[in-house]
Amino acid sequence: MAQDLGYLKETASQTAGPYVHIGLTPNFCGIGGVYEADLGASMVNDRTLGQRITVTGRVIDGAGMPLKDALLEIWQADAAGLYNSPSERRGAADPNFAGWGRSPTGADDGMFTFETVKPGRVPFHDGRLMAPHISFWIVARGINIGLHTRMYFPDEAVANAADPLLARIEHRHRAETLVAAGRTPNYVFDIHLQGEKETVFLDI
Repeated sequence: MAQDLGYLKETASQTAGPYVHIGLTPNFCGIGGVYEADLGASMVNDRTLGQRITVTGRVIDGAGMPLKDALLEIWQADAAGLYNSPSERRGAADPNFAGWGRSPTGADDGMFTFETVKPGRVPFHDGRLMAPHISFWIVARGINIGLHTRMYFPDEAVANAADPLLARIEHRHRAETLVAAGRTPNYVFDIHLQGEKETVFLDI
């Protein structure tokens, strides 16, 4: 008689849901005593070098509604174009600049905010200089795998035109989805998940 091996059914997949905020931004959720401040909430201090900027925006779904439960992280070079990373070999990054930040979207307006500095230019893998940019990572309910994209600056038209990554976007009008609105020191970068204005996402 064959033995019943009792195989278990595959567990259903699950998206980030609300728990990503509880685990990563407990103070934002009203849960005190875990961290003095949520990690990634502050990228700069009063000794950070470079031009201070503010980046705000929303993550917008296919129906045109802002997500109020998204979480974003950014990574960028400092004002001199150096990363705060052990793999940085070109020099020493600003010790007073974190190089990354984390922001949830607001429960009322769906807005995220980053207080940072305008990054310097960094080399592409072939040595060509890329335009100043900030890398974004987005997670939310309904997003199984975090999305990656970049934000470029509208007041860097010459550098943007020569940027190796922007040049690889086949449909040229789509490159505009990676360029923020506004001007120094306040930039607005809305990320569209679907639809006519869908942001270009990167497979990295």
